Amino acid sequence: MSNFHLPVKKYLFPGVLAFAIVIIAISMLSGVVDLRTEKEKQVDRGAALAPVYCSNCHQYPKPSLLDKKTWEDRVLPAMATRLKLENFHAKYGVTVQSAISVTDFEAIVAFYKNSAPQRLPIPADTASIDWSIFSLQKPAGLSNKSGNEANTLMLNYNPADGRLYTGDMQNEVYSWDADLKPALVAKMPSPAVHANFYQSGGKNMAVVTCIGILNPNDLLKGSITALTLDKAGQKPMPIAENLSRPVQTVTADFNKDGLLDYATCGFGNNQGNLYLFTQQADHNYKKSVIRAMPGSEGLVTGDFNNDGFTDLMCLFAQADEGIWMFLNNKKGGFIEKNILHFPPVYGSSSFQLVDFNHDGKLDILYTCGDNSDLSPILKPYHGIYIFTNVGDWKFKQSYFYHLNGASKAVAADFDHDGDLDIAAISYFPDFLDHPQQGFTYLEQTGPAKFKAHEVPVNKYGRWIAMEVADINNDGYPDIALGNFSVAGRGLINQKGVKQDWDKFMPLIVLKNEAGKSARQAPANSK
Repeated sequence: MSNFHLPVKKYLFPGVLAFAIVIIAISMLSGVVDLRTEKEKQVDRGAALAPVYCSNCHQYPKPSLLDKKTWEDRVLPAMATRLKLENFHAKYGVTVQSAISVTDFEAIVAFYKNSAPQRLPIPADTASIDWSIFSLQKPAGLSNKSGNEANTLMLNYNPADGRLYTGDMQNEVYSWDADLKPALVAKMPSPAVHANFYQSGGKNMAVVTCIGILNPNDLLKGSITALTLDKAGQKPMPIAENLSRPVQTVTADFNKDGLLDYATCGFGNNQGNLYLFTQQADHNYKKSVIRAMPGSEGLVTGDFNNDGFTDLMCLFAQADEGIWMFLNNKKGGFIEKNILHFPPVYGSSSFQLVDFNHDGKLDILYTCGDNSDLSPILKPYHGIYIFTNVGDWKFKQSYFYHLNGASKAVAADFDHDGDLDIAAISYFPDFLDHPQQGFTYLEQTGPAKFKAHEVPVNKYGRWIAMEVADINNDGYPDIALGNFSVAGRGLINQKGVKQDWDKFMPLIVLKNEAGKSARQAPANSK
């Protein structure tokens, strides 16, 4: 019997084993046998579902954009709410309005938790801390009579009268002369956040955008007003009211009827609109919506297709972040075209059209750094970008400088060497380790090469507004910075930060000294 079994063990078993291996391989390929764990299956399923669900509202955000804890504790629970799921301590349930099943959402959660890093790698700060080509000018003799902290929201320069204009949370608009002495111009219906200046019938005028309620909301409390600047105490004249948190207005004769029209960014919150106000023959305005989306925050006008009609380009933040072009259809409306698209965690904050490489095509200077919402952590992709126009309004990223919490950047030839430099502010710098990031000057040293200077003005304020203009008329652009000093809930994204900046100085001016042969640190810079 033993001799009978020996051949079976030696020859039959290897054949059976080989056959079994083939069967298993075929089964795996055909999907019959799945050797993944249940967790691996859930993660893989979430990886497939996330782009589908996320792309319904905005660009799909990869898990690597935030750390694991931020996804799990803040962002994903907020997304569950938006998808109309019940959420009780990360235990989800469906409602009649739910846009996703619990099983699908839990798979997406598992994917992000499994794939996100523990921490985000933040680039080292390599900027030098110096005054570069600037000296400091502060308002003289200001006292805190009202007891209010500086809360400047608007900062614009009027070339017609050579004055800076500011708006604040007290609904007041001030003008500032060359010595930075203020004069009250008017009391507005709500905080003024932007002004356009023009001359009409020999009068010095402004179109002022008033936000309504500053904190995130969907209430229709904002307005656009016309304001006479030549005499103090003038009453603002309403152009449009009941708007969703408007933040900027531009003017143009969009329909070429000889009457001035307006386009306004209604940022809103969960709801918002990019508005068009077309002036009628009786000088009233017809309101229409160009794009019914929240987050519009920056507008530029231009004839982008060279057809003789004024077009628009607009930066959107809030959720579906990106830059859109709106081509005038010559019929009272616009044709929408997306130019650049960004993930919803970027916090888009400003853009400028400017020809960086002098090739006759407008490039895009862009910043992202709004950092007070669902993911208030330092992010490696916050900063200053240049997107080069490669033709037909298509863009390729050609430069990036990391700047925590970047709020705004403006390009100009500050040192008059023939190329464009960049001035930038950050409302959410690294307060603990690099507070000087509040203002950064990027000096261009070669094509797409810049030397970074962090100008130490952080102790004078927390900069939310910036204006670039030749304020002292010496031929060199100066920089004015507006201080929104409040450090309340949601406005500081790091623990242990002490408010050591000036709480009461509304603005400062960085005077450009590049025209002087010898420069030294200003006496009033300490």
